[in-house]
Amino acid sequence: MNKKNMIAAMAAKTGLTQKDCEKALDAFTDTLCETLIAGGKVHLTGLGTFEVKDRAGRMGRNLYTRESVDIPPYKAPVFHAGKSLKEAVH
Repeated sequence: MNKKNMIAAMAAKTGLTQKDCEKALDAFTDTLCETLIAGGKVHLTGLGTFEVKDRAGRMGRNLYTRESVDIPPYKAPVFHAGKSLKEAVH
């Protein structure tokens, strides 16, 4: 499902216009990104938790040239599914 399909599905379920659903979805994603960038965590009961994890630097290998490559530390967004979502999918 892409963003356009998600907006159409939200509009069908809520009775709101697609424009209003698009604004709501954009506001949600913007707020989620701003919170994660600030180092926060977003917990949505029944859905799961969005957070940022620090990944340690390490040595990797270029598979074509077999040279060692230094991979610097970085931050990665992570989603942990909640119990309700896991049960629904299972």
